[in-house]
Amino acid sequence: MQVVALRTLKLFWQRHPRAEILLRMWHSMVSQAKWAGPADVRAEFGSADVVGDNRVIFNISGNRFRLVAHISYEYKAVLVKFVGTHAEYDDIDPATHGLT
Repeated sequence: MQVVALRTLKLFWQRHPRAEILLRMWHSMVSQAKWAGPADVRAEFGSADVVGDNRVIFNISGNRFRLVAHISYEYKAVLVKFVGTHAEYDDIDPATHGLT
């Protein structure tokens, strides 16, 4: 899968250095993935939650951080829509956050 918005991850780990290694690992795993649908994502990330519009919520660092991504299975692309602390995540609607 092609991960779009690595810059978003970098900006986040600059503010939260403890997240850097885990977000780099997530990026590496997703970049190598060949997902055909949500079941494939859940097989690799058992705690991932699928919400509407092909969005997936990933728990990072034991749920300390949350990442919301839109996945296009057809185009093999993952667009990072949000990355934040659990408290920041509580203030968004993951099904619509990042829509323009």
